[in-house]
Amino acid sequence: MEKLQSSVRADDLREPQTSRDNFTFFKDEDRFDKRATSEHISNAPNSRISPSQIEKTTPSETLRPPTSRGVSAGVSEKANRIFGGEAYPWDNKVLSWQRTAFHFQPEKNWMNGPLFYKGWYHFFYQYNPNGAMWGDIVWGHAVSKDLIHWFHLPLAMVADQWYDSNGVWTGSATILPDGQIIMLYTGSTNVSAQVQNLAYPEDPSDPLLVNWVKYEGNPVLVPPPGIDVKDFRDPTTAWYTSEGKWRITLGSKINKTGISLVYETEDFKSYKQLDEVLHGVPNTGMWECVDFYPVSLTSENGLETSANGLGVKHVLKTSLDDDKIDSYALGTYDEKAGTWVPDDPRIDVGIGIRYDYGIFYASKTFYDPNKKRRVLWGWIKESDSEAADLQKGWASLQGVPRTVMFDKKTGTNLLQWPVEEVDSLRFSSKEFNRVEVTAGSVVPLQVGIASQLDIVAEFELDQKGLERAAESNVEFSCSASGGSAERGALGPFGLLVLADESLIEQTPVYFYVAKGANGTLKTFFCTDQSRSSKATDVNKEIYGNYVPVLEGEKLSLRILVDHSVVEGFAQGGRTCITSRVYPTKAIYGDARLFLFNNATESKVTTSLKIWEMKSVPMKPYVNNPFVGKYKQK
Repeated sequence: MEKLQSSVRADDLREPQTSRDNFTFFKDEDRFDKRATSEHISNAPNSRISPSQIEKTTPSETLRPPTSRGVSAGVSEKANRIFGGEAYPWDNKVLSWQRTAFHFQPEKNWMNGPLFYKGWYHFFYQYNPNGAMWGDIVWGHAVSKDLIHWFHLPLAMVADQWYDSNGVWTGSATILPDGQIIMLYTGSTNVSAQVQNLAYPEDPSDPLLVNWVKYEGNPVLVPPPGIDVKDFRDPTTAWYTSEGKWRITLGSKINKTGISLVYETEDFKSYKQLDEVLHGVPNTGMWECVDFYPVSLTSENGLETSANGLGVKHVLKTSLDDDKIDSYALGTYDEKAGTWVPDDPRIDVGIGIRYDYGIFYASKTFYDPNKKRRVLWGWIKESDSEAADLQKGWASLQGVPRTVMFDKKTGTNLLQWPVEEVDSLRFSSKEFNRVEVTAGSVVPLQVGIASQLDIVAEFELDQKGLERAAESNVEFSCSASGGSAERGALGPFGLLVLADESLIEQTPVYFYVAKGANGTLKTFFCTDQSRSSKATDVNKEIYGNYVPVLEGEKLSLRILVDHSVVEGFAQGGRTCITSRVYPTKAIYGDARLFLFNNATESKVTTSLKIWEMKSVPMKPYVNNPFVGKYKQK
């Protein structure tokens, strides 16, 4: 393949020929009507939208305020969200405690394409350098040797061209066979149309990839006919076909049907849209941050993105803009047809399994050739008020990176687990073996500082309680129940994290075993935020879902507590829940940890190992000994 050069002719971009009169980009946000615009596109003769049809202005010209988009909406819409109470009078001491200690988080302000290159993990993330809210989105850049210790680099890309003047949005990196790196990303134009753009490193020999060049023929992709100009975003990492071409997919919708469009290219400058969409699901709304990757049915190792054939399933994941959840399904990819079919239509994308049943969104995986694994990153937004974000000066972060693999035992799930490097932060461990927790009781655990913990636990229900399970609930739902206060024969039971001594504030992470309509036991994994804080202007939802438990398995749970973030992984990561909680009392030295059993019939025996976790502050890379001799140019 011909090497991408920093200087290319604009003619290298194949421009579809469409009259400007056939399409209009609305400049007045109040006049924008998605249905009318979609109809206008579909009626355009021959119609593909040319870059020449998108009005160009220089960055210095007056632009209207940036509009909200999926990944940002949790922040941008905060001002209008009401959780049922008056604004809480936060003080700086409490707000300072909320900042995490070992999660990836910029020093300030509001905070997607990861990769491994020349010994460094690179993380590019959407970032607002001007405030702790959505807007002025550019690409931050950080590097790490171990996915744990991160170092800030200069901004990778800023909104300095007409085709990304309203924001440099989500993108993905592809490493070509000859070692070249190409980056495709969504730009929001000066009139808020969504287009796809190409960028590449200025100096491929630079292991830190500090400087990036935007292709002078951008945009390389514009919305096709029938697609709203604001519903065309987030290109994936490319995969290589048996015919020697590259393919990417990106998210969109037609009416209320979420779809994943597929494009084919040989040079990443000109593209052909495939006749069929990769997949679509009615009534799921806009798909964004689509991810498409293979998993091995036989090995725990991850697969390079282009892998296909026997012993391989493909995961299609999308972030649902309407619901702000990340949903995935396992299925079969037909390269010739360019389509993907779910193994079970009942648990298709958007209507079945989620990566995480809490506050986890806009996720992205990458293949790590260093350790032959697939690693998942997910965005954790704030769920307090925008006023609180502005007061503390920062908002949102990334979850701990997770390895992702096929669950060979169930055949229907992925397993997600914190990358092994997280274990290096553990210190000062304590073990509690076979602690009996009787029905209706709470047991304190003395673990030192309870704001930064890694907890691994196993639970056993007593046999007599199981025999009396006929009295347990037939219907149960984590979110529709009364949370950890709702008592049944076999639950809830688990741990109270970030609790104060008097239990006025507490965040229960727990199991609930219910007897289903067919007489079999069904296990749920839940997190209850309803009593997590005295503050009334924060989210207090109850999260959770069913978790598969196979015959002979003990109930197992891992919880990472990092100040205002609680991440739970049940049954080896079959079901995961991420929470943001904002206690006012259970902070610093007043945070406590308890076992609890609120079942009415069953005693629970629990064995735990608990570690305190080290803090990992992010630092600039210049003059840092961890970086070695490399210095910024």
